[in-house]
Amino acid sequence: MGMMQEFKAFAIKGNVVDLAVAVIIGGAFGKIVDSMVKDIIMPIVGKIFGGLDFSNYYLPLNGQPTGLPLAEAQAAGAVFAYGNFLTILLNFLILAFIIFQMVRLLNKAKKAEPPPEEKPAVTPEDIILLREIRDSLKK
Repeated sequence: MGMMQEFKAFAIKGNVVDLAVAVIIGGAFGKIVDSMVKDIIMPIVGKIFGGLDFSNYYLPLNGQPTGLPLAEAQAAGAVFAYGNFLTILLNFLILAFIIFQMVRLLNKAKKAEPPPEEKPAVTPEDIILLREIRDSLKK
């Protein structure tokens, strides 16, 4: 079997396709959560803690003035951008919590499914015929 045929057999397997779909959906879902954190949650948290945007919190390491936006301060030299880290950390925690809730719901759904009913075994036709013969002979 050639390498291309082996790769085709590997790539067509259900698990590989499922994994590819999961990665694509996960990437899109990550963007949704990122937007939710950046555009909805962080402004509220920033308002509670002084009305500032966390993503622009930094400590200058090369003597830059502290009033600059983060991008300008980074262009002027090294900065310790802890606000951006806090935003990304919160993003991760929310994403992890949502995934945990989804897995929890899936596990509950699996447990809630009733076990499949066991059907009585179908008696083969020749056994039925032999039983009829036996019953006829007894009479």
